[in-house]
Amino acid sequence: MNETVKIIFGLAGGLALFLYGMSSMSDALQKTAGEKMKNILGFLTKNPVMGALAGALVTAVLQSSSATTVMVIGFVSAGLMSLPQAISVIFGANIGTTMTAQLIAFQISDYIYPIIFIGFILNFVAKKEKIKNIGLVIFSFGLLFEGIEIMGSVMKPLANSPVFIDLMGKVADIPVLGVLLGTVMTMIVQSSSATIAVLQNFAAQAGPDGVTSIIGLAGAIPILLGNNIGTTITALLASVGQSKNAKRTAIAHTVFNLTGSVLFLFLIPLLTQFVTFISPTGIEVDVISRQIANAHTIFNVVCTLIWLPLIPVMVKIVKLLIPGQDSAGAAAFQPKFLDDGMIGQPAAAMYLVSQEMKRLMADAGSMLSALKDTISGEVSSTSRDTYLHLQQSIKKLHASIARYITKLFSSGNLTARQSEQIAGFLYVSNNVDRIADRCEEISDSIEHIRSTGRPLSEEASGELNRGMRLLGKLYRDAMGSLQAGNLDVAQRVVKHKNKIRKIQKQLNKAHLARVNSGECDAALTSDFSNILYNLDRIADNCVGIAEEAMDHVALISLPEPEPQELPEAN
Repeated sequence: MNETVKIIFGLAGGLALFLYGMSSMSDALQKTAGEKMKNILGFLTKNPVMGALAGALVTAVLQSSSATTVMVIGFVSAGLMSLPQAISVIFGANIGTTMTAQLIAFQISDYIYPIIFIGFILNFVAKKEKIKNIGLVIFSFGLLFEGIEIMGSVMKPLANSPVFIDLMGKVADIPVLGVLLGTVMTMIVQSSSATIAVLQNFAAQAGPDGVTSIIGLAGAIPILLGNNIGTTITALLASVGQSKNAKRTAIAHTVFNLTGSVLFLFLIPLLTQFVTFISPTGIEVDVISRQIANAHTIFNVVCTLIWLPLIPVMVKIVKLLIPGQDSAGAAAFQPKFLDDGMIGQPAAAMYLVSQEMKRLMADAGSMLSALKDTISGEVSSTSRDTYLHLQQSIKKLHASIARYITKLFSSGNLTARQSEQIAGFLYVSNNVDRIADRCEEISDSIEHIRSTGRPLSEEASGELNRGMRLLGKLYRDAMGSLQAGNLDVAQRVVKHKNKIRKIQKQLNKAHLARVNSGECDAALTSDFSNILYNLDRIADNCVGIAEEAMDHVALISLPEPEPQELPEAN
């Protein structure tokens, strides 16, 4: 195998190992810290500074600004995050992603194999899932650095290549060429962390004098700027087919990096001097990796500090680029919150499932109220259409939730606790769907009674209404226990179920007595009994939901939002 082929495959293999280690570490970190994700997201309700902090923290955990950006786009599209909030998080994500380059700058080549071994042992031997995930984080961290070492070793012959030396000289002398190179590299690899790792290894190769870097800090910075531009392509692709605000969020990410890169393109000499001043001193090839990491951090911090007070301006810019409003009601019966792009972030995905389930449960509550009106005779063609609309909505939403939960299970990213929670969500969704079916059966029985021309007596209608009122309270308590995690309320639902069953028996007995006395028509007995039977079944469904709450299944909510200090610009 000739030298060129060795270099190509060495770079490809080292890059593959780096990307695998990065991806595996990100997944393991999410499993370890993902349960705290909703608390981090709670910062979003505060102000732009807290939003930026949340973006930085989430990205530091995920080890990927692209993952955070995609997640934010999903939240914006679902209407869970305003445009100014999303923009502030995007700014913070750019700071958080610099953590990877700072870690890479540490020279830990002597400790790679002990790290890999310790991580493997922890993951292989440990019984507790949390310890296994910690072991996987350590193991993946070692693989990441092993990939860097491989890339560094195969790049050493390039330092003596006249062609390569000439190319690096052109990049250093023509900054725009470096920006273009960095942009293309990141667009191909789809990982800014990977391309920065390659850049740090390139720069660490000594030139002909054996002391100075083959490219130098002034030559590395333009490539670094291009790297920041190239990483925006992931967000732009993620916004395709999403809401206008989601597209605006992706555009904001692009504007942030483009404007910052253009600004710093004219400040390369100043940035080079400042980075050299604050970075460790020594032989250039020994310290340039740290210098590149510091330059990356300074770029993103300065750009964030510039843009953070100008978020209203950014909002106006992106609205000018993406004008108009999203059409209301264009997606009837479609989920508003579920986003396949979130499957890789289980904590965020479970939050979206919770939001969709709240919508599902609200529709079922409205259906029960409409059913009570139907029993009371307060029904019109309009209310009937609304009733049918709610039923269709519940069926469609339940099917969408079930499919999404199946995808979450299939992803293999869930912890044991998350698996229990999401299985509970599916059970609750099934019960809500059954409630909709029972309501429809009751409605059909009522319609059949009315079609006979022999309506129920006032006493019978009053008894059914009393049962519906009790059932409505039972449903609200069941849903409340699930949303608030209130075990006392859940236990009360289970206890009150017996009241529904007693009422069912009493009402059946009372109906038969009225039939004997001639107050009610015997032909209505079948429909009346069917109504009572389904009321009892709905009560059973409410108990099933409450029992899930008693098993510590609870919908995920964020802290109540405080008044926004930064209103969205028009």
